[in-house]
Amino acid sequence: MTSPIDPAPRSATAPAVAVGLAPAPKTDRPAVTPGRVGRGRRSGRGRGQLIGWLFAAPALLFYAVFVLRPLVLTVQYSFYDWNGIGAAKSVGFGNYVKVFTDPDLSQSILHAFVLIIFFSLIPVALGLLVAAAIRSVATSKLGAVARVVLFLPQVIPLVAAGIIWSWLLASDGLINQLLDLVGLGGVTRAWLGDFSTALPAVGIIGAWVLVGLCTLLLSAGMSKIDPSLYEAARMDGAGAIREFFTITVPGLRQEIGVCVTVTVIAALASFDIVYIATQGGPGNRTMVPGLQIFYLAFSEREIGLASALAVVLVLLVLLVVVPLQWFTREDGS
Repeated sequence: MTSPIDPAPRSATAPAVAVGLAPAPKTDRPAVTPGRVGRGRRSGRGRGQLIGWLFAAPALLFYAVFVLRPLVLTVQYSFYDWNGIGAAKSVGFGNYVKVFTDPDLSQSILHAFVLIIFFSLIPVALGLLVAAAIRSVATSKLGAVARVVLFLPQVIPLVAAGIIWSWLLASDGLINQLLDLVGLGGVTRAWLGDFSTALPAVGIIGAWVLVGLCTLLLSAGMSKIDPSLYEAARMDGAGAIREFFTITVPGLRQEIGVCVTVTVIAALASFDIVYIATQGGPGNRTMVPGLQIFYLAFSEREIGLASALAVVLVLLVLLVVVPLQWFTREDGS
């Protein structure tokens, strides 16, 4: 006989239900498999890449229309004899042959390489010395003032810099007045109008403009060098010169590479300073490829020859810059 408080007897065929566990709810969703998760992730990544390309599309279109298209057209025009208006006549590689055989054109390329000494070697060397000199006061107010003063020529427009230096280097300019004042009146001259001093004078203007940029970049690079290296060198009895050549210069390998690259490009592609200061004179003694291209295209209407010289200039820049980048890169990069 069964007690009233006892649970009802279960049938032998009734399913057993674990005490305290509710049956799993029924759902119509399909089971999620690893393959489906992977496809979802790839789909999300694809949508993200598509959105990124859509944001970059206006800039890429602008670059293609205003950079790549003119570059391709320049290469195309370099194989023609064309004045920009009439019918073009194909000359093959005739324009390139003329670039290297015409004395005026080849001399302009040589002048650009001479300017590398003033635009690149002098600013980088002076920048290293000045940055090393102000390293000890780099974090002070004096160091900040020094960096601003040195970088100021880089902020001044090149046209304004050319005009200012044209006044300073004139026959009655401040440079000659100072020379007269110290008793060196015999060496005074029109520095930008003299055949022997015009190109070095233009180079000095470029060095003045670029030395501040090199100093700032090299000062920033020196701040990442571990001070303990200098302390260890001093404990070993190393002087300032040895510290400079064994610690500072090797530690600035990449920064020096950037400075040399920027300044070499500025020398080979120089235009503004030369055009304002001398316009290529006297007697083409300061003619450079950039200014020569301008005269050929817009004054002499030789579009094909100007395009060939432009292509040669681009190739020269690449031939100089690419080895510099390889040489100054970090080991193992």
